[in-house]
Amino acid sequence: MSRGLSNNNPGNIRRAKVRYRGEVRPSRDPAFKQFETLAWGYRAIFVLLDTYRRRYGLDTLRGMISRWAPPSENHTDNYIRAVASDTGIDPDEALDTRDARTMIPVAAAISRVENGVAADFREVTKGWELFVS
Repeated sequence: MSRGLSNNNPGNIRRAKVRYRGEVRPSRDPAFKQFETLAWGYRAIFVLLDTYRRRYGLDTLRGMISRWAPPSENHTDNYIRAVASDTGIDPDEALDTRDARTMIPVAAAISRVENGVAADFREVTKGWELFVS
């Protein structure tokens, strides 16, 4: 099992001062956050992407993924292409981070890229429900 999935952190969100609901504190992983369940980990993906749009004006896959997976740590262009291919969303199309039909596939695609296996859409959907509640 991948590190992200064993941490219930399908987006491989790094440890930082920002705290999320459902986060295990302190994380037993020296570099990445841990969550109580996968659903809480998916919720964190939705929260972070929504923050990128609201706080930083990043409203496209290209903008969001470039911040999520910067070139200093990733093959960002390949990551963007993979998420765009999985979702059918143009990398430069403006996204509504409050639209489930858009964001559930985006979170699932991020999880697939991060963990190498297809996301469980039931867990992604549970994460969405936690996000919007």
